[in-house]
Amino acid sequence: MSSTLSSTLSSTLSSPLRIARLEAFVFRAPIETPVQTSFGIMRDRPAVFVRVTDTDGVEGWGEIWCNFPTVGAEHRARLVDSVFVPMVEGKRFVSPEMAFMNLTAQTEVLAIQSAEPGPVAQCIAGIDTAFWDLHARRQKQPLWRLLGGQSPKIPVYASGLNPTSPEKLAAQKQAEGYRAFKLKVGFGKERDVANLKALRQAIGDLPLMVDANQAWDLETAIEMAEAFEPFGLGWLEEPLRADRPWSEWQHLAVSAATSLAAGENLAAFAAFDRALESHALAVVQPDLAKWGGLTGCLTVARKILGHGLRYCPHYLGGGIGLVASAHLLAAAGGDGMLEVDANPNPLRTLTSGPVEQVTNGFATLGEEPGLGVAPDLHALREYAIGV
Repeated sequence: MSSTLSSTLSSTLSSPLRIARLEAFVFRAPIETPVQTSFGIMRDRPAVFVRVTDTDGVEGWGEIWCNFPTVGAEHRARLVDSVFVPMVEGKRFVSPEMAFMNLTAQTEVLAIQSAEPGPVAQCIAGIDTAFWDLHARRQKQPLWRLLGGQSPKIPVYASGLNPTSPEKLAAQKQAEGYRAFKLKVGFGKERDVANLKALRQAIGDLPLMVDANQAWDLETAIEMAEAFEPFGLGWLEEPLRADRPWSEWQHLAVSAATSLAAGENLAAFAAFDRALESHALAVVQPDLAKWGGLTGCLTVARKILGHGLRYCPHYLGGGIGLVASAHLLAAAGGDGMLEVDANPNPLRTLTSGPVEQVTNGFATLGEEPGLGVAPDLHALREYAIGV
């Protein structure tokens, strides 16, 4: 595995990490308006935050993906407690990169045996992010700079516009400083096209993308891509299922005028290599809370840019993972944008610090060490769930 990791990661490392404690915290926030996708509806907003504490008392934070199904948050926290705490507490790691490799190697058979490669990888991803936050705090550097970034300023876009009156939410986010938007599609041709018309009337010629969340087969995707052409979309995201052969994606890429985007549901270095080799995608979107953390996703991001493609991190969750994604984008560089969920979520707004402040389409990270944010557990107590 080590040969697939970016050499620039290990070059930033110095003192070993001695871990005294690993903890997972589960939160669930009720919402008034459900978040709609083509495959399901989110009726509340969960989050699993991870904290690692070293023997000097320095802390690092990460986040584990847990949106679906509803019980996913509690399940992943129990995996951390039962599987990963014994692997981490009282151990010494020479670097976050080596911790990622070690935890991955130790759980490879378990992931197969339990038929849960996704949840296992998601737990490792959150722990990896926490290790990098801890490491950067020890080095007294912001994570974006420690990982090679040149600027803390990153472009953002408002994501997750629901299919019910999306133009209203888009107008609200535009007033807040956003200058690019992404609509959820996959709800029938008539409804999707009507929503795109309404959005274009609301935002004019500002960048607009769509996300189908794996809604269609190849024939339908070709039809929908043609119907969307008049709207000048920046990209068409996950029009096909992530497990469909790359030959189908290649066929669609040739047929569609709109660039294709995907990557949030790829979960291995080899899987991203195959995606890049297919030449079907113009935009590639790894999710650091789903797979890879900072170790895996920065390596993949640099490969994406090396192929001349656009790296835009996928993210839909609480604020810790969002801030980590922002640092990752700033470290990788390129012309990609950070995905920021437009829907209300106190688990995001209470924990995402500078990313909540958008000016003319950009957010700016600070100079604080590590991620520069840490969840206020007292402020979040009303959303806390015991596991």
